[in-house]
Amino acid sequence: MLEQARELALLSQDISRQIGLVIDRKGRPVMVVIGEHDAMLIPELTGFRTSAGRLRGVRFLLTRFGDAVITPEDLMDMVFLRLDSFAVLSVLEGMPFRLHWAHLLPPGAGDTPYMVHAPRPWDRVDTDFTAQAESLEEELARTGQRIETGAREGNALLVSVGTEPKPVQKSRLDELADLANTAGLEVVGRIVQRVARVNPKHILGKGKLAELEVLALQHGVAVIVFEGELSPTQMRNLSRLTERKILDRTQLILDIFAQHAVTKAGKLQVELAQLGYTLPRLVGKSRAMSRLAGGIGGRGPGETKLEMDRRKIRNRISLLKGELKRLRKHRHATRASRARAGVPIVALIGYTNAGKSTLLNTLTHSGVLAENKLFATLDPTSRRLRFPRDREIILTDTVGFIRELPEDLKEAFMATLEELEVADLLVQVADASHPEVEAQVAAVDAILAELGVHEIPRILVMNKNDLVDDARREVVANIFPRAVFVSAKHRPSLAPLVEAVLARLP
Repeated sequence: MLEQARELALLSQDISRQIGLVIDRKGRPVMVVIGEHDAMLIPELTGFRTSAGRLRGVRFLLTRFGDAVITPEDLMDMVFLRLDSFAVLSVLEGMPFRLHWAHLLPPGAGDTPYMVHAPRPWDRVDTDFTAQAESLEEELARTGQRIETGAREGNALLVSVGTEPKPVQKSRLDELADLANTAGLEVVGRIVQRVARVNPKHILGKGKLAELEVLALQHGVAVIVFEGELSPTQMRNLSRLTERKILDRTQLILDIFAQHAVTKAGKLQVELAQLGYTLPRLVGKSRAMSRLAGGIGGRGPGETKLEMDRRKIRNRISLLKGELKRLRKHRHATRASRARAGVPIVALIGYTNAGKSTLLNTLTHSGVLAENKLFATLDPTSRRLRFPRDREIILTDTVGFIRELPEDLKEAFMATLEELEVADLLVQVADASHPEVEAQVAAVDAILAELGVHEIPRILVMNKNDLVDDARREVVANIFPRAVFVSAKHRPSLAPLVEAVLARLP
């Protein structure tokens, strides 16, 4: 180490440039980086460890002229590159002077996610950097599960960044957590950051992003999910700063839609929405993505692979739209046939996870998937239901609504709600036990207005009555005085709803 430091300082002085060494845990330099006199750009460390739950397995030693110190930028590089440690060797008149170094800390070990050690004379440093890194990894493994799987099976960190008050952000993270759970993620942490202005490039400042990365490392997180929708620029920049999978709320909903689509139309609609979201965010993350591609069938020898990918997506979007148009014509004919048969159509609508499928199952003795998850139902499901006095209806379950539906999902979402256009009656199901029930009802009202079906007769049903106490029931009843309170799991409680439906049918 001493001889290495002396030679490095002399060489750096001779060429008047900063020199960086990437050193493995056996103490061997495995990469040399030459910078400018007063600047250093660390390249991508390809070929080294990439597991999301571990350190990189290398440390970085940098020469810097004068009695230099470790800068905030150095610390950010250490965090985002997951280096074992970062050290700065100050060089005075061609000789090594002092060594400054820093390393990450295990969770809860300090006020900051890293420790910056006091500088020491370069020839009096006796730290075992390898033992220090291995000890840190052991602690990280003990406190946070190492991630080896993909996003669907991985641990997730949820992040809300916005100008809204923190209680509003926390409520939205609750819904995001439900979405994450439905998508198959395990939420291991949440971060709420209220800002005066959202950073248009990275959504967060670099310092906060570094804290986020350290927290993700400490908890063995493979996936970071942002509440709201990230712009293409934010998605690209975040993906460059971390090797963890970056998702936003839209991607999470798309993933859930993809899991729950059953019919051909549902699958086509989801694919169309996914491609619409992906196209503006298509990014070449490696040199391979920008290599030239030529040959028969290409537009020319100058077309890049990225451009080819974009063109393939546009062609696929065009094909999907054509196929969906044909399927919609078929569904329209089916609905027209039902209308001619004179059987009234009653559509169950409402915020996702309000209990619509459970209500359908209880009323019709059917086995439609009903889970305590968001968007358990995606494709419309219809069942015949015979009431007393020889009245018969077609009862249709529809996809659950959600606030601030992402633009890329609207077309697919609206297509699944075409059944509402011919409905004679809408039964709007809401979760009486949900703290945001008023906002959820308002979100459904807004979507119905956007669909142009808000004038269809409607009955508001407050479900999950068994989960609320008398005080809560009174509060909700005062807000929605015309609502019918039921518990979809308990058939006897549905009698008032049945009477209300019969009274409103033509």
